[in-house]
Amino acid sequence: MKRFVEGEDRLQAALLPHCLDDYVTEDNPVRVIEAFIDELDLAILGFESVVPETTGRPAYHPATLLKIYLYGYLNRVQSSRRLERETRRNVEVMWLTGRLSPDFKTIADFRKDNGPAIRATCKQFVLLCRQLDLFSGAIVAIDGSKFKAVNNRDKNFTPNKIQRRMEQIEASIDRYLSALETADRQEGEVAQAKGVRLKDKIAALKEQLQEFKQTALAVRAAPDQQISLTDPDARSMATSGKGTGVVGYNVQTAVDARNHLIVAHEVTNIGHDRDQLSKMAEQAREGIGHDALTVVADRGYFKGEEILACDQAGITPYVPKPLTSGAKAEGRFGKQDFVYIVEDDEYRCPAGERLTWR
Repeated sequence: MKRFVEGEDRLQAALLPHCLDDYVTEDNPVRVIEAFIDELDLAILGFESVVPETTGRPAYHPATLLKIYLYGYLNRVQSSRRLERETRRNVEVMWLTGRLSPDFKTIADFRKDNGPAIRATCKQFVLLCRQLDLFSGAIVAIDGSKFKAVNNRDKNFTPNKIQRRMEQIEASIDRYLSALETADRQEGEVAQAKGVRLKDKIAALKEQLQEFKQTALAVRAAPDQQISLTDPDARSMATSGKGTGVVGYNVQTAVDARNHLIVAHEVTNIGHDRDQLSKMAEQAREGIGHDALTVVADRGYFKGEEILACDQAGITPYVPKPLTSGAKAEGRFGKQDFVYIVEDDEYRCPAGERLTWR
């Protein structure tokens, strides 16, 4: 193919073999991962199997598995199976691990068994950022994100959900009973077979109804009147879109205003953010290492007790007050449409007129 840039022949032999380091540039982020993890004392952080066993099959060093985990975090590769695939085809991961390729079960078990140690590693990274003066030390922003759990929505139960499902089952039983009466008035083998099928369906629905009644008792006995069968800690949470609620977790994150680095994070199964402001602000202040701190959050964090707790702790919160008035829905102006004039102690309405106090 003339006049095109041509690639190498796949069968062309090289006199000198290629060096893996040649494929990783000097400013590649994997070199940061390598330098950071090599300086950590994994035993102090709490990682398991730092000291190898004297017998049995040799294990992978925790540093190697931690490098794979951090690489997946930075590149949004969460699945352990996908991480295993990356170790076999991704040159950056090959360079990072020395061409080692742990199977997905090893990667998943490492993540499951070393949760507190990985959290301690995150704290070490925050301390490193503080030493490098990467934090502004003045302002952090706090927000929450809903993370979907492995628990299916049909495996999560609340009193309202159980009530709706029981009503649906009862409606189906009534419908099948009506169809069964119609089949009984008919003659023939087809009608008889249909009647048998309908009886089986009714029996299955009645059994399912009894199971829901037992589940309802367990839900009422739960502290928050909610249970999840697959992931017991996951909870049903509302999202902004109608009918788009998820069963998962509420991940709280505090981010520095200068370089947008995460200085604190927390995972909770409470579906709202109203009780998280002071706790996350305290963690952010501890991570940054400054006493004076300004915190910015959205309306979901507005709660008088939380704002007071921040003020008493010496933290300045900026949280807009929720718009709870129904004036907009009724076609009237809301309080936010009126401008207060301090020097005259008056309000200016949207039409430009003055409202005086009387």
